[in-house]
Amino acid sequence: MAGAARTRPLLRRDEDRQAHPTPSARRGPAVPRAPAGPSPRPPTAATPPGRERKAGRQTHPGARGEIRRALERLRTDHVDLIQLHNLVAEDEWQTAYGADGALRAAVEARDAGLARFIGVTGHGVRAPRQHIRSLERFPFDSVLFPYNFTQTRDAAYAADARELIALCERRGVAMQTIKAITLGPWHGERPPTPATWYEPLTEQSDIDLAVRWVLGRPGLFLNTVGDLGLLPKVLAAAERGGVRPSDDEMSELVERRAMTPFFV
Repeated sequence: MAGAARTRPLLRRDEDRQAHPTPSARRGPAVPRAPAGPSPRPPTAATPPGRERKAGRQTHPGARGEIRRALERLRTDHVDLIQLHNLVAEDEWQTAYGADGALRAAVEARDAGLARFIGVTGHGVRAPRQHIRSLERFPFDSVLFPYNFTQTRDAAYAADARELIALCERRGVAMQTIKAITLGPWHGERPPTPATWYEPLTEQSDIDLAVRWVLGRPGLFLNTVGDLGLLPKVLAAAERGGVRPSDDEMSELVERRAMTPFFV
């Protein structure tokens, strides 16, 4: 509760420019798709907490139960977005898309008015490639994947990300990105703060570069960090905007801060 109270003022100023669709009627209009071709850069990095739920269990009964419990905990009768969580491992991918998989539960929830949109998320170096496969299987409304300069130094990952982005642009699929301000994996025991799975950049000037690099790519949303100490810095970087840093500028940042990929 205290965390939510601290977060609301940070996001309220951007409430008209949120990345997720704004809740309205129980059943909204047809899924809003981006125009064909490159889409404009989202105006903010803010991804508000709330009306989204990860359907992490990959079977139909498991996902259906999780969706029901999530609605009860959120004290609502619908959400904007249900996401099939981290469909990267082949066995989970096959289960989720099977006849008795999680996708069936998500579609049933959408058709019953419990959700407006269905997305898929992924973590790790295989995420973009698996999302391409997922989009061939089902017309998802959104995808979520890691995207930062250090990760895209991996030539194979960069190629898969470019292919995924091009596919999403053609189909009007929203693209959410994560891990923008990753310094690298934690070395040794992870400290209690900041509340990130990875060691993050913390200096405002460094965060500015990392955020501008992501948002400088047309069509990408940037999902903010969950740490309340870093959130204002990410929002400030997004609000300032600016020209996308060059590869030389980003390489200098990588060398100066000894940045490494979080996923290998």
